[in-house]
Amino acid sequence: MPDSRNLLGAWGEALAAQYLRKKRYQIVACNYRCRFGEIDLIATTRKELVFVEVKLRKDDRFAQAREFVGEGKQRRLKMTAMLYLEQNETELQPRFDVIEIYAPEGLKTKNPTIYHWENAFS
Repeated sequence: MPDSRNLLGAWGEALAAQYLRKKRYQIVACNYRCRFGEIDLIATTRKELVFVEVKLRKDDRFAQAREFVGEGKQRRLKMTAMLYLEQNETELQPRFDVIEIYAPEGLKTKNPTIYHWENAFS
């Protein structure tokens, strides 16, 4: 049985994918993993290949969710994206986004708040 943290993370990633689809993104991969790390979602727009890190929190009292994507995490995401690009040729311009989701009642939250930070880091 999955633990509640994994379940919550999967729920947040599903919400982020749904949000992106509504904005006409095409989801091409979920939970892409390699030796360097994991990218939660990989999506495309007409011109860009978007690597998305999803951060879900109950609130932002301690810090905003996107602040948990520090330099070390960004470095691992970039290395993971480079490997993905080596394995998957594309003419699209790569970009890194962060999607923050705030769900005060966890899985019981009826209307989570979602913020999408395009070009969150380069």
